[in-house]
Amino acid sequence: MGESRGRWHHLTDADQLEVLEGLRSGATLDAVAAAVGCARCTVQRLVARTGGLKPRGVPRSALRLSLAEREEISRGVVAGESCRSIARRLGRAPSTISRELIAGRTSLGYRAWRADVTAHERARRPKPAKLWTCRRLRREVERGLRHRWSPEQIATRLVRDFPTDLEMRVSHETIYQSLFVQSRGVFRTELTRYLRTGRSQRRAPGQMNYAGHLKDMVLISARPAEIEDRAVPGHWEGDLLLGRRGQSAIATLVERQTRLVLLVRLPNGRSADAVKNALVLAVKSLPATLRRSLTWDRGKEMAAHVPFTIASGVQVYFCDPHSPWQRGTNENTNGLLRQYFPKVTDFSVVTQAQLTKVAVELNGRPRQTLDWQTPSEAFARVVAMTV
Repeated sequence: MGESRGRWHHLTDADQLEVLEGLRSGATLDAVAAAVGCARCTVQRLVARTGGLKPRGVPRSALRLSLAEREEISRGVVAGESCRSIARRLGRAPSTISRELIAGRTSLGYRAWRADVTAHERARRPKPAKLWTCRRLRREVERGLRHRWSPEQIATRLVRDFPTDLEMRVSHETIYQSLFVQSRGVFRTELTRYLRTGRSQRRAPGQMNYAGHLKDMVLISARPAEIEDRAVPGHWEGDLLLGRRGQSAIATLVERQTRLVLLVRLPNGRSADAVKNALVLAVKSLPATLRRSLTWDRGKEMAAHVPFTIASGVQVYFCDPHSPWQRGTNENTNGLLRQYFPKVTDFSVVTQAQLTKVAVELNGRPRQTLDWQTPSEAFARVVAMTV
């Protein structure tokens, strides 16, 4: 009868456990072989491999399910018992049984020995980094980093781009760890420069002092409600992004609803008239329905706001003193732009084509506030609806 069972490794884990327990209790080789229905030589091979004891290894925690408990779960499933019924018999929580059935499920149903082996493999440490073992996933993450996407943007966009491919899933924290934890070494160090800060430590941004006293200002408190709740497109926030020693600058405009970015070169400097003329040209390139208002800081570069409104039809609103957070979308955008234009940049040698290229890249980043659409996608939808 037992000869048909062949070599010892054809015994199930439960059979091997029964053989070893029988030997420990003093039973003979023939007795334990008959008990599990195998040949004497099969038991001998098992004894030669294990020394007649339980396989050595790290002691299993009492909090973890044992192989014997998994065998009981398997019998309960075959008998049609509920999770609560099995849990009561084992003295375990029903949720423990439920999670075990989910984790140990195979195409053939729940198998105790397979579930035990799988649980043991999952518990082994250290684990190889997923970004190291999955080349497709690593290539996609590297592509996102080179486009200056944040790890959160990359992780969320992967779900959208590969909705049915569970292999193409990774958390933003895993990406950060793969970049900064030396022991992982998944990505080259040079990729950290594509992060927004360019460093591994997050730092709170320092406060800036704002000054400027302009005539005939319309304060932000007078803005209509449709601007506040971003319900209507065409309302913009703007500011200057200064270059090295404040000797050069560009104008940055961000549409509040879609977060679309426009970058405007200031070839004639940042005087009030120069800024007004450059902004008028930029704003007039937009559809008439998408140029409604502009919220600006109290910088003196906007001293010509009244002529600007007359020339463009765009009403200008000004923030309260020392309140850059009232133009939060624009402030965030200027922070993103520092990835491309550090504070030492000389904007007098930066062309409009270069600015447009950066704007296109920023507008191609998925945004959480847009349900992970890109600003370009959101703006195109808005334009289609207003035409």
